[in-house]
Amino acid sequence: MSDDADAVNPEAVRHVADLARVDLEADEVEAFTGQFADILEYFETLDEVPEVEREADLTNVMRPDEVRDSVDREAALQNAPETEDGFFKGPNVS
Repeated sequence: MSDDADAVNPEAVRHVADLARVDLEADEVEAFTGQFADILEYFETLDEVPEVEREADLTNVMRPDEVRDSVDREAALQNAPETEDGFFKGPNVS
């Protein structure tokens, strides 16, 4: 275990729980203490992964706009459960 993981103690867990306004039982504090320490160790492991030095391959994935025929209104609305005045009708939201 490293310094950051060692810094996780029951008092730190209680402090974080207080900030989050979460009430923890004593057994939960002990469980979270171990879990938080494990999480910090995982992050430290990620810090050890070497960085890759390379240029990002950026390409334009947008296609040019093209005018095409579209579906007419009647065809678009034919499977709609409800329509009103030539438009889709959805549920009322209050």
